[in-house]
Amino acid sequence: MKKILISAALVASMFTFYNCKDTTTSEGESLTKEITFTKEGELQLLKAENDSIIAKLDIEIADDEYQTETGLMYRHSMAENQGMLFVFPNMQPRSFYMKNTYIPLDIIYLNSDKKIVSIQKNAKPLNETSLPSEAPSQYVLEVNGGLADKWALKKGDFIKFTNQE
Repeated sequence: MKKILISAALVASMFTFYNCKDTTTSEGESLTKEITFTKEGELQLLKAENDSIIAKLDIEIADDEYQTETGLMYRHSMAENQGMLFVFPNMQPRSFYMKNTYIPLDIIYLNSDKKIVSIQKNAKPLNETSLPSEAPSQYVLEVNGGLADKWALKKGDFIKFTNQE
């Protein structure tokens, strides 16, 4: 009886392992669907000195526990005019990391007035080093790495956004 139970457990674990693998076609292509961008709002980055528009972005909004924990993990690309805005219920020190994130990102921390308080530039993919804000923040904007420099973003620049809900 003990051998039957052990055999049944081995067979069950083999099926479980098989079901967790990526399914592939006969040509070897993966059938696993990549996470795609879903536009949930629009965002403008503006200069502090004169309110001029620096950039306009389509954004995904992370505003619940699952979305804020997952963020842009498991994505392999993002268009230059796209980003993810994290919306938290309060201002506090924040820190992000790049676990399971495959694209380099600029992580822009903003206070409750939606003004930039710090920027972590060109965060390295898959790196689990903590990337903290220099001041408490309530919003965090993630964009492709290098865009903060391209746009010449500075502390005090700010955002406006609309949610499509």
